[in-house]
Amino acid sequence: MTVAEALDKRLSVRGFLDKPVSRETLETLLTAAQRAPSGGNLQPWRVIALTGKSKDDLIRVAQEKLSKSPMGEPTDRPIYPEDLGEPHRSRRFQVGEDLYGALGIPREDKAARLGWFANNFRFFGAPVALMIVIDECMGHGQWAHTGMFMQSIALLATEMGLGTCMQECWGILRPTLKEHLGLGETEMLYCGMALGYPDWDNPANQMRSARAALSEFAEFRD
Repeated sequence: MTVAEALDKRLSVRGFLDKPVSRETLETLLTAAQRAPSGGNLQPWRVIALTGKSKDDLIRVAQEKLSKSPMGEPTDRPIYPEDLGEPHRSRRFQVGEDLYGALGIPREDKAARLGWFANNFRFFGAPVALMIVIDECMGHGQWAHTGMFMQSIALLATEMGLGTCMQECWGILRPTLKEHLGLGETEMLYCGMALGYPDWDNPANQMRSARAALSEFAEFRD
């Protein structure tokens, strides 16, 4: 598989097979992804890979917290800007509508939509949960480099027949998960990533989000 093919095939997988990912496969994947670029070679990321009971315990802690605080915990690093403007606002709205459309959940069925969204905090049934950690002292550049590392994981996973879903939603539970994961004093959870073998029969995996045309984001100057 070429890089271009992996980029085209990769999508946010939201339904996984009940099939474990071996420790050897995980180690191979993460070792290869470690070649991702980072300014000054800081390699600012750290990964905690959870399977089995460790993953189940994290899910339980998250569900207990969200049952008391459905909106999560206060954070100075929100997932989206409060003043998200166009065209970004419309793109965010449309991808949600496309997903729920693929699932057959109409807009007026708020309960069903919220119920399905809760699958985020179960990693959509993936056998592996990758928790991406970064030091609080790191700046925007290092967050971008960590994103490159995550993209490398996603593309390598695609090449290996695996699927991923990058999940910034876990950021709404940073204080709780910092304690649960036993992070260092200056460490924080950036986000989570579901990893496993995709269930291509799951309707959630039939949806591919649209991308802007080249003319909308690229400018060529001679």
